[in-house]
Amino acid sequence: MEIITDRANEVLLSPASYWEIAIKISAGKFRLDIPYEEFWRDGIEVNSIYILPIELRHTNQLLAMPFHHKDPFDRLLVAQSLADHVPLVSGDPALDAYGIQRLW
Repeated sequence: MEIITDRANEVLLSPASYWEIAIKISAGKFRLDIPYEEFWRDGIEVNSIYILPIELRHTNQLLAMPFHHKDPFDRLLVAQSLADHVPLVSGDPALDAYGIQRLW
């Protein structure tokens, strides 16, 4: 995706994303052709991605959010987007109900 690979953009990655992928792999819903750690390590390094830690301000944001979306991973990503005023890369239009800037 050009948004992520464009060096002019600072790309942040939430641990919620790699946590969700790990769960999907272990449940057999997703498969990688390379080892999980290698996939993330290489992707993070090659694309100069910064890890956005899950912090108290993010989970606090969850308290004020209506349940437009039930998925806990997506809700946490939205909370991080809202709390830190950063856009969220997602193909899920249901997240627009939160008033975030969604890129895709």
